[in-house]
Amino acid sequence: MDVERAAMSDCQEILSLQKLAYVSEAEIYDNFTITPLTQTLIEIKDEFRKKVFLKIVSQGNIIGSVRGFAENGTCYIERLIVHPEFQNCGLGKKLIKELESIFFDCKRFELFTGHRSQKNLYFYTKLGYKIFKTLQITSNLDFVFLEKEG
Repeated sequence: MDVERAAMSDCQEILSLQKLAYVSEAEIYDNFTITPLTQTLIEIKDEFRKKVFLKIVSQGNIIGSVRGFAENGTCYIERLIVHPEFQNCGLGKKLIKELESIFFDCKRFELFTGHRSQKNLYFYTKLGYKIFKTLQITSNLDFVFLEKEG
C-alpha cells in the first residue's frame, strides 16, 4: 500500500475516516465535541486548498491520511488517521515519513496530541519526536506538542 496525494474529491471519504478514527480519542477524554469529530465538509475542503493531504488506499477505500503545511521553516503535521482495522500495521509511520519527505527542506517538524493519548505519545516518540511544551486547553485536556529536527 503506497502513500499518495489526496484529491479534492477525496475530502468526504477522508472526513468520514477522520470521524471514525477520532472516536477513540473522544472516548479517552469523554468529549465527543472535539474538532475532528465536528469538522464539516466545507471546512475540510477549505483546509485542502491550503495544506498537503496524503492518503493510503486499500481495495478502493481510503484507510489512512495525514495533512500538513510549512510555515517559517516548520512543517506542521496534523490529523494522522488510520482506519481502526488497519492500525498497528505501519501505515501511520508511512504517512508521517512521506509527509516529512515532501517537506524535506523544513528545519523542524511539529505536531500535537492529547496528554492522555498514550499510544500516540509512544508512537511519535518512537519516530524521533520530543515533547517541547504542554498547553492546558480545558480542565480535562492538555495538548502535548512534539518536535523533531529536519
